[in-house]
Amino acid sequence: MKHWFIVSLLISLFSCTSVPENVKPVDNFDLSKYLGTWYEIARLDHSFERNMNQVSANYAIADDKSVIVLNRGFDTKKQAWRQSKGQAVFVDNSSIGHLKVSFFGPFYSSYVIFYLDADYQYAFVSGYNHDYLWLLSRQPQVPESIKQKFIQMSANLGFATEQLIWVEHRAQQLKFTVN
Repeated sequence: MKHWFIVSLLISLFSCTSVPENVKPVDNFDLSKYLGTWYEIARLDHSFERNMNQVSANYAIADDKSVIVLNRGFDTKKQAWRQSKGQAVFVDNSSIGHLKVSFFGPFYSSYVIFYLDADYQYAFVSGYNHDYLWLLSRQPQVPESIKQKFIQMSANLGFATEQLIWVEHRAQQLKFTVN
């Protein structure tokens, strides 16, 4: 019985690359258009970003053709910048906006882009279940119409949009690059 629990736990840790119920990743995805800096506008709360503002992510191609992910944000409790570097790869094929990302060795989790405007300026992203949700933008501020579209579309898909955290961005946020 004890071995079954350990095996189940390991399987669940390694298999967090599914798509939440009712969520469909975008197709006709173009990674080259997605690369660069994105600002986190809203998110559902989770421990690895708790107390974070001025959050942004930078995506770049690694030598092995995977995607380097560099997340950065200001921890308001510790009054310090935090940064984490990860790696992402496509789950199926590169034309579908479903990647798996890892910041901790062999442990991957889903990164599901379920809405992306034609100009790659706004992205709605989920994790492997309805507990993870982000609104990303190329700019640190978005029009109210985009916020409302994000709330409505996400609520219709089963996300708890009443629990969204709206991320603060200062006018002079420091830029960073992936090396």
